[in-house]
Amino acid sequence: MRRVLPLLFALAAPLATPLAAQSTLTAHQQLARAVYKELVEINTVDSVGSTTRAAQAMAARFRAAGFPAADVRVLVPQGKPSKGNLVVRYRGRGQGKPILLLAHLDVVAANRSDWPRDPFVLHEENGYFLGRGTADDKAMAAMFVANLLKWKREGWTPDRDLVLALTADEEGGDANGVSWLLANHRPLIEAAYAINEGGGGTLDGPGPDARPLFHSIQAAEKVYTDYALSVANTGGHSSVPRADNAIYRLAEALGRLSRFRFPVALNPVTRGFFEETAKVEPRAEMAAAMRALVANPGDSAAAATLSRDDRYASMLRTTCVATRLGGGHANNALPQMATANVNCRIAPTSGSEETMRVLTGVFADTAVHVRMLEAPRVGVAPSAIEPAVLSEARALTKQMFGDIPVIPTMSTGATDGRQLREAGIPTFGVSGIFSSPGETNSHGRDEKLRVRSFYQGLDFLDQLVRRLAGAPRT
Repeated sequence: MRRVLPLLFALAAPLATPLAAQSTLTAHQQLARAVYKELVEINTVDSVGSTTRAAQAMAARFRAAGFPAADVRVLVPQGKPSKGNLVVRYRGRGQGKPILLLAHLDVVAANRSDWPRDPFVLHEENGYFLGRGTADDKAMAAMFVANLLKWKREGWTPDRDLVLALTADEEGGDANGVSWLLANHRPLIEAAYAINEGGGGTLDGPGPDARPLFHSIQAAEKVYTDYALSVANTGGHSSVPRADNAIYRLAEALGRLSRFRFPVALNPVTRGFFEETAKVEPRAEMAAAMRALVANPGDSAAAATLSRDDRYASMLRTTCVATRLGGGHANNALPQMATANVNCRIAPTSGSEETMRVLTGVFADTAVHVRMLEAPRVGVAPSAIEPAVLSEARALTKQMFGDIPVIPTMSTGATDGRQLREAGIPTFGVSGIFSSPGETNSHGRDEKLRVRSFYQGLDFLDQLVRRLAGAPRT
């Protein structure tokens, strides 16, 4: 769900065509596309790739543009040579704390055999950029890099410093990314607040003629936790089946999970999201359910209606889903072990230990052993949206995309914003990047981003950061 005004269509019309005709792009757009291509084509898969290579490539661009060496830092955790982070400081007049511009360099795995094209080559087809990381999160990284280079070339001096952090491990557990920077180099990324991924614009449908419905600012997110499930017994010969088959016991427990829904757990951000989205939601039944649920979070009928939309269902509550499954050791033997991974995205009002207790009750089988794979986590309170961020985002959204609402939102996934909020740095996901729900297929095959949306986001973030980096506001 994300759209564009007639005026914007007119301005961006050349961008809707295949961009092999690079002459249609401005010099700044060409730079952004080149940075984007370079980042996508460096394999930064969290398990086998190298964010260090990407950080070094971007650092070379900044140094060549005249940034002082002391302001361009590639920071690599000891013993983790492939987990480098880049921190760049753009010097202002020192009036107020810096603004942190945050994007992550790592991506999830992409098997070449699963894709119709090489996932680590930037492809442009039918109005889309395709490739691993095109949406999550190399587009935003490329926009920030290109904009800083542009500002340097133009000689713009903001009132406050800007800090760019391109990080490792957002997808892979964060041990070597933002958490590591906070623990080891916090002065380099200290900021009044951060601009991050997690927000963006929603179009009212698929296709090239989709129009903007609303623009969101992410101010909260769920807690990520994995749980390992296992059932073990002595097994035996397959010719003599036994009632306590490990695979069956595990399958029955997962079946109970598939039929279970956590209770509704609204917070100030999701309550505001449903209240404002009800004003533009085109499905009358959904809009009515949003209004009813905001008025009474215990309205089970309203919750059931909203839960028919997978995205809304996830925003209402904690969700847990089986993501991996294994078992058995031979075709002619009873399984001695059956295992599964259950991935939970926990509402900010809860935590991983409470969720584990709920899961144990849902499985209702003492033979199913449940083990938490991360250190226990609790939800982090939403960031109260900085007034300047909200007002400037609203004004710029109206200017670029028309009179559409700017709505607070909670990410159903997780970003590096959780660590920053926990450390006392308010973080807001806002980008000016529009797409239809589910369209980008982040983490999936054929991840993509609209070409038009890439260039709109580039312009939006250029103007937004310029406005925010003026005189400090109280």
